[in-house]
Amino acid sequence: MINPKAIILRKKKLGVLILDARLASGRSVAECAKVLGVPQTTLQAYEQGDESPSLPELETLAYFFDIPVSHFYGSTALSANGIQETKKEKLHRVIDIRQRIVGTLLRKAREEKSMTVEVLSKRTGLPLEDLKAYESGEKSVPIPVLEVLAGTLGRAMVEFQDTHGPVGAWLREQRTLQQVAAMPEDLQNFVFKPINRPYLEIAKRLSEIEVDRLRAVAEGLLEITL
Repeated sequence: MINPKAIILRKKKLGVLILDARLASGRSVAECAKVLGVPQTTLQAYEQGDESPSLPELETLAYFFDIPVSHFYGSTALSANGIQETKKEKLHRVIDIRQRIVGTLLRKAREEKSMTVEVLSKRTGLPLEDLKAYESGEKSVPIPVLEVLAGTLGRAMVEFQDTHGPVGAWLREQRTLQQVAAMPEDLQNFVFKPINRPYLEIAKRLSEIEVDRLRAVAEGLLEITL
């Protein structure tokens, strides 16, 4: 039997989780309403707990917020005490940090070439003050300029890309997903079955063995079977 009080409580709790997830992701009411194809007033009603979304709508919000659907079945807010730095604010900080890292990498590449900043300025035609600002991270390096500097210093652009930060982690995840998606379906099914994990671990260990040693192991197994 439906308990009206429990339904009301669940709607309020779900509304808090939706609001918290939206704020944590840095999304606006207008953006979320547009994704769901509903009026902004409807989304606000969801967040206030006056109405509740359908399962497909909840799944879409989870996808849009980049969080698991299971989050909405729990009771833990994404923010600490309801206050969390939004994704947009985090990315702003990431950009500032990354600009300094790019500058440091440029300076390191220049020094490894035993080249002064004055010589680099002369070779690229870039103002000396701009180069100093780039290397200190005080000024962002436009992509075309970075390409010129990388080429002059004999570096590939990939060397300046994020590898350890949140964007780098996301890029690695995307590459992994693409590699998995490129696998034949039967191989995907094999990989994702927990029961097959021991076989995958064995394959990993075998791949780390030197070729000569692996050949010796194979020959030994062949002798045993014969």
